[in-house]
Amino acid sequence: MKMIISNSSSVPIYEQIKNSIINQILDGELKEDELLPSIRVLAQDIKISAMTIKKAYDELEKEGYLKVVHGKGTFVAPKNKELAKEQAQKEIENYIEKIVDIANKHNIDKKDIIDMIELMYEEEN
Repeated sequence: MKMIISNSSSVPIYEQIKNSIINQILDGELKEDELLPSIRVLAQDIKISAMTIKKAYDELEKEGYLKVVHGKGTFVAPKNKELAKEQAQKEIENYIEKIVDIANKHNIDKKDIIDMIELMYEEEN
């Protein structure tokens, strides 16, 4: 499992770990029922405290991304379609916010933006 952690980021390390795992699950890099490294192994690999890894894993389990099978390890949970949809909508909202900022900055009408989106949808289908 690949993991890039930035000590200079304002985002807490456990949250960076959590976000990295979520992104890998949503991108299909981590598959359903795939075994994740143990807390101790991952902590050694990325040179982060085991408690930090545990916090990330615990939150991911609480949010439905991971499942713990005692005595066997931590696995990617079966994909929760609603959870994946919610994550995708959040990502889309971030892009839309940027689009609206650019449109406002350059006085581009909302209708023009909507027309562009409809055109792109037509080209995809």
